[in-house]
Amino acid sequence: MNEQSRMMRRRVLRSLVAGGVAAATSAWTDVVHAVDAITLPFENGLRPLTTEFPQKGEMLLLRSRPPLLETPFQVFDEGVFTPNDRFFVRWHLASIPAQVDARTFRLRVHGAVARELDLGIADVMRDFKRVEMAAVNQCAGNSRGFFKPRVAGGEWGNGAMGNALWTGVRLRDILERAGVKAGAVQVRFNGLDEGVIPATPDFIKSLSLDHARDGEVMVAFGMNGDPLPLLNGFPLRLIVPGWYSTYWVKMLNDIEVIDTPDQNFWMAKAYQIPDTPYASVSPQETAVKTVSINRMVPRSFFTNVSDGSTIDVAKPHTVRGIAFGGDKGVREVRFSSDNGATWASARLGPDSGKYSFRRWQAHFAPSKAGQYTLKVKAINDDGVAQPDTPNWNPGGYMRNVVEAITVVAA
Repeated sequence: MNEQSRMMRRRVLRSLVAGGVAAATSAWTDVVHAVDAITLPFENGLRPLTTEFPQKGEMLLLRSRPPLLETPFQVFDEGVFTPNDRFFVRWHLASIPAQVDARTFRLRVHGAVARELDLGIADVMRDFKRVEMAAVNQCAGNSRGFFKPRVAGGEWGNGAMGNALWTGVRLRDILERAGVKAGAVQVRFNGLDEGVIPATPDFIKSLSLDHARDGEVMVAFGMNGDPLPLLNGFPLRLIVPGWYSTYWVKMLNDIEVIDTPDQNFWMAKAYQIPDTPYASVSPQETAVKTVSINRMVPRSFFTNVSDGSTIDVAKPHTVRGIAFGGDKGVREVRFSSDNGATWASARLGPDSGKYSFRRWQAHFAPSKAGQYTLKVKAINDDGVAQPDTPNWNPGGYMRNVVEAITVVAA
C-alpha cells in the first residue's frame, strides 16, 4: 500500500477513535429552505439547491424526509473521487438517527453461526485486517427522470451516484470469525433506520453466502480518508462493489446468516427488474418474469461540456468525462463528434480500480459553424457496451444508453 493510502487510514483511525461522536451530532430540519434552484432537463425538473443538511455542501433536494440529495453534476468534473460533502444521499425509511455515538455503537453478527459476535467500532478496526477499495455507489434509480414514458419514484437526474475510496474490513473475515454453519445460504443486513409506523417493513437486504464471502464485500468505516458522513451511513456501512446501492446498507448494525432464502419485502417484492437484457421491456408488456436487481452496467458521461453549450468554431477543444464499467473495469471509452457516424477511442486516465470512475478525454475541432451531436459510450472488460437506445422498465431502474449532447459551434 502506498504512503497516501496509509495517511488516509491514519486519518480515519484518529477521527473515529478520538472523536467519533463529533462526526455525527447535527440534525436536519423537516423543512429545508432552499437558497437557489436549477432545472434538470426533463418534465418537472425544477430542483431546489440546499446547504442545510449536516456535513453536506450544496446539493439538489428531491425530498427532505427521508432525505434524497443529488450531487450537482459539475462536481464530477473535479476529479475521480466524489467529495464526501457532495456525495449523493438516498434513504428509504424516514426515521434516521440524528446522531450516533461511536463509543457505544455495536455490530451484532448472529444466526447460523458457531459464535455470535458483538463488536464495537474499535473491535472492528483492531481485530480485522483493514483494506481499501475505490468503488462507485450508484442508486438503482439514478437517471429515472429521463425515462419515457415517465415512471413513479424519485425523479433523479444523473447525479444519484458517487465514487469513493472506502476503508474498512472484509465481510469474509467477520464471517470467518463467527464461523458459518453448514447449510447457510444467505447473509442479510440491517441498519439503524426505521419506519415511522410499526407496519413499515424494515429495510433489510441480503446477499448469497458465496457473494458475501468473495473477499470484496466490505464493512466500511472510512470514506475518502475520513469517517463516513452521518447521511452516508456513519459509523458503518456495507460496500458491495459492482452492485447497485440498494445493497449498501447504511448505519449497519446487524448481520444475520440465514439457512433459507430471504423473503422479506425489500428482497422479494421491492427492487425487482425484468429478467431481460438491460432489464428492458416495452411499456405495454405485462406478466414479465422478474429478478432482484443486482449488478451494475457500464456508463459514461460528459463532465466539462453540457447539452446546448456554445463552443468556438475552428478551435481544438478537449472534451472530457467519467466512465465506469459496472461490475467490471473499463476496457475502452469511445467518442463520436458526428452523431455516431464514426467513433474513436478516447484517452483513459489513471486506473483507480475496476469498480472506480475513470476519467476519459478526447479532442474535438469543429471545422465549421453549426450544430454537432457528441456521443460517448463505455465498454467494460467483459465487452459489455452501453446500448444505442435507452432501456425502459416500470421501476425506472438501471437507466442506460449511449450518452449524447448537442453543442453549437459559432
